[in-house]
Amino acid sequence: MMGSTLSPEGVAGGRLAGRPPPCFHCSVDEWARALAEMGEDERRVSLAFVAGRGLELPPDEVNEALRRAVVVRAVGGDPTRELELGETAVARLAEELDAPDRRAALAAALATLPRGDELAADPDLAWRCYAAGLLADELSRGDTER
Repeated sequence: MMGSTLSPEGVAGGRLAGRPPPCFHCSVDEWARALAEMGEDERRVSLAFVAGRGLELPPDEVNEALRRAVVVRAVGGDPTRELELGETAVARLAEELDAPDRRAALAAALATLPRGDELAADPDLAWRCYAAGLLADELSRGDTER
């Protein structure tokens, strides 16, 4: 589990055999089919990221936590390298944004998604996956601004 890599789109290695990555602008049915093609960690992060889009987190708190996570990531090497679920930047971001009400809201949202029940049953993993999704999204935004 800890050895796989994650891209913002939920695709290991950035792409699957030259196909365009799944996106969050597709229909729910298309997204659910794309989940079946993802690796375990990629699927979990994708589920948590989509479920977490409804969480009400203060933007300033999230932005500051993301900045610190990017710095932690940069200290460990190239910040644009593939993201790993078990890396320190993800763990610190998850810890910094953690709160019982946030975890409960994420679990409730996960339970409404296809294949989300299993992840909802493991609140620690679900929260870490959500943090990885936030960080991957932030890193992908940085790439487009360069």
